[in-house]
Order: sequence, then C-alpha cells, then structure tokens
Amino acid sequence: MKYRTISVFLIIIPIILSGQKGSIEILNGTFLGSEGRNYYGDRAPDELDIIWEHYLGKGETVISRKIGSVEWAGAGWTGQPLLVREENDTFLIQGAYDHHLKKIKTSNGELVWQYKFDDVVKGTGTIWLNEEAENVGNRVIILQGSRLGVGNYLDTTHIPSYRAISYYTGEELWRKNVAWTDSYSRDVDGSALIINDTAYIGLENSLFTVFSPDPSNAENLEGMFQPLIYKQLRLYNAEDVQNHKYNVVTESSPSRIGRMIYIPSGSGHVWGYDMDREELTWDFFIGSDMDGSAIVTYDSCILVSVEKQYIAGNGGVFKLDPQKMPDQSVEWYYPLPDSELSSWEGGVIGSAAVSDGYNDLHLAAFVGIDGNLKVVQHDAVTEKMNFGPDSIQRFPAPVEVFSYSTGPSISTPIFTDSKLVVCGYDGVYLFKYDENLIFELIDHFGVPVESTPFIAGGRIFIASKNGYLYCLGSNN
Repeated sequence: MKYRTISVFLIIIPIILSGQKGSIEILNGTFLGSEGRNYYGDRAPDELDIIWEHYLGKGETVISRKIGSVEWAGAGWTGQPLLVREENDTFLIQGAYDHHLKKIKTSNGELVWQYKFDDVVKGTGTIWLNEEAENVGNRVIILQGSRLGVGNYLDTTHIPSYRAISYYTGEELWRKNVAWTDSYSRDVDGSALIINDTAYIGLENSLFTVFSPDPSNAENLEGMFQPLIYKQLRLYNAEDVQNHKYNVVTESSPSRIGRMIYIPSGSGHVWGYDMDREELTWDFFIGSDMDGSAIVTYDSCILVSVEKQYIAGNGGVFKLDPQKMPDQSVEWYYPLPDSELSSWEGGVIGSAAVSDGYNDLHLAAFVGIDGNLKVVQHDAVTEKMNFGPDSIQRFPAPVEVFSYSTGPSISTPIFTDSKLVVCGYDGVYLFKYDENLIFELIDHFGVPVESTPFIAGGRIFIASKNGYLYCLGSNN
C-alpha cells in the first residue's frame, strides 16, 4: 500500500481592511476542518462545564405535503460551527433551525449578526477567502445551504437553498437555484470544498456542482443573482432512482486526495471525480443510502459510513483504497447491528473520525444507530472476516480497541491528541485515551445532540436540539 501524509492544519492569510493591516485566521473553515475532512481543532478541555450558552431559537419546516410542518429547535445534523479569529477576537458561524445563519462572539456568546434563510439551516457552511475582491465585504465569504423553504415543495419553480453571505456584514452576495431532478430533495446539507477559486459540492438534488464562488462572476438568471456554474454531473444512475424510490439524495461533503475528489451519495455510490479530466472516473457501488462524508486517512484511503437501507446485510463502515480499482479497493468492513430509530434502520449515519492528524495511533471512531461507539485501529486487520452490506461478500475486520454505549448518534466524533468527544441523543461524552489505547470516560453533558462539535483553545462548541448553542470547558 502506498503511504502519503495528508496536510490538515490552519490557514492564515493577511487581509488589508480600510487601509489598516490585519489578519484573518480560519480555525475551522469547512465541515471537519480540511480537504480530507479530518481536522477537529486543537486542545480539548478536561471537563464539560458550561462557559456560556446562546439560545439559537426554533423554526418551522415542512416535511411533506402529506405530513405537513413541524417545529425544530437549536441546530442539527451536520451543524458544525465554523470558527474565525480576527486580530484578538474569535467568532463562530452557526446555522440554526430558526432559519438564520449567525455570527457569534466566542468569548461570551454575543450575537454579532444573523442572516435569514427561507427554512431551517442544517448543514455546515464553508468559508472562502477571496483575495482578489475589490470590495472589503466580499473578501471573506460564507457558502451555506438550507432546506428548500417553508411554503415551497419539490415542484416549486425556484428553490434558492444555497447562498453566499458576507462574513463581515451578513449580507447576501448571491443565491443558487437548486434544480428539480430525479432526487426527492432540493435542500443543501453538504459543505463545499474550495480549491483556489473553484468550489465543488454535491447538492441534495444529487448534482455534483463545480462553480465559481466569486460574486464578481455571478450573473442574473431566473430573476436571481446566481453563481457561475462550470459543470454539473449526476451522482446517480437511472436504475438507482427506481431502486431507491427517488431517494438518491447527496448529503455528504466532498473530500480530496491529490487530483481526485471523493463523494458518497444516497444513490448507493462512492464517486471519484478526476479534476484534470473533469469526469467521474471512480465508482464504488454499495447500494445503500449514505449520508456521511469520505474521511481521508494518512495512508491515502477513505472511510465511508453505510446506512442500513436498500441492502440485505448490515450497515457499518468501509475503509477503501481509491488508488485501486473499485472492486479491489476494500481494506476492511466493520458492520453494526440493525437498530431502528426514527426512520433509520441501523448502520452509521454520520461520518467516521480519525486521529491521524494528532498522533501515530491511527485510530478511527464512529457511532451507529444501535448506540455503540466503536474505536478501531484503521491500518490493522485481524483474521476475522465480516459480511459486507450485501450479506454475501466477506471482508477483513479492523482491530477493535474500544467500545462504549453512548446511545444512538448521527453526529461525527472528534479527536485530539489525547481526547475523544462523542455526541448523540444521550448527550456529550468526553473520553481521554493514551498511547496504550486505554480509554476512560471523564465527563458527560446530558443534552440531545445531532450536530458535530469543534474544539478551539480548550473549549468545545456544540449546538443542541434543545435550542441552545453551548461553549463547554473547564471552569477552574
């Protein structure tokens, strides 16, 4: 197997504002912090005391014409806060169920501004530093999605559920009409991958979209100021539409290895996009629904979470080597027992996490709908063979080092060098671990969570379904 180190750390870019020299430091600029979706912050606390709490509010969203509307509070999946340091102050960007994207001061939870969408804001945004912008307000831009809009339905003509917002002012810079396709969703949950001045995202209509995030390239289309689209490719085949009854939704965020971009889709495929050929050139077919992102490991493989849906076997987690042909790419598979919760039947909904950027233990962590946290050494396998999602093929099993009943979760765990934070419907769990792979629960904070946390300066920032955003850490 070929080994290659993945760079995952901070971006610091100086910006001149109003004739004064300043700097912007992006602590977390996209879902799971990096192009490999494998950076979670710096130093974790030893306790989960409440430093401050900010009420995010609640808002209406429509499930369907038949079911009608419901009210959701706080924030949910994926819902990870973005963090930015401006000189001596630090701010977070948080999407919320009250239909707003919010800029909040991290020292005290004070609201700076909020921008209103047409529906609840679920997914995590991406921050782009636009160095060429002449307008200061356009130099730091947030790309953020939402659900399709209260009062809108799948057949509504225009669904502008993806937008660009000025980080400094909270003003809208453009909006994208998400087209009606064979997918039964026109929401946007994914977090864009931005490479230089080009953005890549899978919209929930399952169109892999390559576009310019720059407002200066946007144009007036369909009565809206929309971004320039370079290319759109379907992340599903015709047979997937029938087999999944139009559930070919793409909710994951794309990740990058070299000149390839990988994105799992609810159509049952893990796709690889060749940036040079501008085509989908790699296709690992699983057949299940998949919501989590492809997490890049230090050895240039990807971890892919599998939901229990449309498959005969169990959902779980794959480690794939995309440098190989798809039918030869499986390194291991870890299945989890079927377990029903809400509309889920089992498997792993959120993404896996890896410790690779923090130590040499090469651990992976994930939590299933069955309620069990699993930690494995992702670069080691046993002689055991596990049945795959089709219940026919068998694949090697990774080395398991820790298991704990945290309760069901669709959140993504996060590592630091010696801590592991796991969130779910039963609360926030803080574990410490050492080089001997001894794990110990050191604190628990009992609020229901679907979103993914981020760590900065010994503080954990996490939004709950109870309506609040929390800053947690040690009060002592």
